[in-house]
Amino acid sequence: MRRDTTSWFSHNLGMEMPMVAYGHTGYPLLMFPTAAADYLEYERFLLVDAIKPFIESGLLRAYSINSVNRYSLLNEQASPQWKAELLTRYDRYIMEEVMPLIGDECGQDAKPLTTGASLGAFLAANCYFKHPDQFRGTIAMSGSYDIRSYLKNYFDDNVYFNNPMQYVANLNDNHHLPTLQKADSIVIVTGQGAFEAPERTKQFCGVLHQKGIPHLCELWGHDVNHDWDWWRKMLPYYLERFFR
Repeated sequence: MRRDTTSWFSHNLGMEMPMVAYGHTGYPLLMFPTAAADYLEYERFLLVDAIKPFIESGLLRAYSINSVNRYSLLNEQASPQWKAELLTRYDRYIMEEVMPLIGDECGQDAKPLTTGASLGAFLAANCYFKHPDQFRGTIAMSGSYDIRSYLKNYFDDNVYFNNPMQYVANLNDNHHLPTLQKADSIVIVTGQGAFEAPERTKQFCGVLHQKGIPHLCELWGHDVNHDWDWWRKMLPYYLERFFR
C-alpha cells in the first residue's frame, strides 16, 4: 500500500501541520483524529488496516490530518473565545490548504468524504455540514455535535458557526439547506455500550430529520463500546455501502 507523508507551516494556524495519504488512486476520504491525537493515530490503531482492501484496490485514497483539539476544545488553559476562534482557523486551513492538495491529486472536482470517531466525528461532521458543496458526505462515528459544554457558556459567531447542533437547526437559506437536502452519503452512527452517548447521535439525527436532510442514523448494540474494535468494524461497513 502506497503511503505518502508531507508537512508544511500553516499560515492559518501558525504551526506545522503534517498529513499522510494512503493509496495510489481512488475516491478521497479525509480522516480527522480523535481527542488530542495526531495524523498517524488511525494507522497506529489499525483503522487504516481495516480499510486497506478499499485502498489497495484503487477505490479509496485516504488522507489523515492533525486536529487542533489539544490547543482548542481540550485546552483547559485557553479562553473559550480562543478555543472557538481556533476552530474557525482550522476550517480555513482545511479549505485553503488541505483541499487544494487533495484536488491536485484527485481532481479539482473531487468531493471527499469525511470521517472521524469520537471528537473526530464532530470535526468530520462540522467540516461537511459547513461545506456541503465541497464534500460528498460524512461517516461520523460515536460523536457529539454540540460543543457548548467545552466553552463555559461563552458564545460568539465562531461558536455558532462551528456548532452543528445550532447552525444546522437554523438553516433556512437558498444554498446550504437545498444542497444538504440532496445529500446521499451522510452516516451518523454510534454504539450503545460503555462510554458511548447514543442520545447525542439521536439528538443530531433529530435535527437532520427536522430539516429534511437525508441521512442514515444507526445505533449499534448495547455491547458496542466507545472503542477502536468497533470503529474498525463501522468504517469499512459503511464504505462498503458507499461503493456499492
